[in-house]
Amino acid sequence: MEKKFSNEFYGEMDRIQRFYPNKLAMLLPALHAAQRDRGWISEETMQDVADFLAIPKTRVKEVVTFYHMFHTKPVGKFNLQFCNNIACWLRGSEELIHHAEKKCGIGMGETTKDGRFTISEVECLGSCGTAPVCQINDDYHENFDQKALDKVLEEFR
Repeated sequence: MEKKFSNEFYGEMDRIQRFYPNKLAMLLPALHAAQRDRGWISEETMQDVADFLAIPKTRVKEVVTFYHMFHTKPVGKFNLQFCNNIACWLRGSEELIHHAEKKCGIGMGETTKDGRFTISEVECLGSCGTAPVCQINDDYHENFDQKALDKVLEEFR
């Protein structure tokens, strides 16, 4: 079989395979590994994951399009994912989003020209008690405010 992913992808799949009863059960970790490998999940990547797991591409696409953690288009090095659920909204997430758009010079769903930042909105990050929340890549920033956002943006520049 032709190698379509990096050695890291295949190494990770080899390491975790013993923890799963079959290849279909490996779909989520395979998608995470594929996204780390390629940066996002294109139609081609979906097909490659489907081929690797020997499952229909439609199964892969169902999962990719269900979860906000999988990106179906390229995103910036730092993906600012703002929760827009009621707890975050009531505690100022909308204002934070507008502040981020202004500071980055882009709108919702856009990526800066230098590929550094993407601003996106997600339905719920499950951290209502510490709202508002922004997930930047894999890290949660809770009780987030404009001052904390400015600091993070400056650190990542």
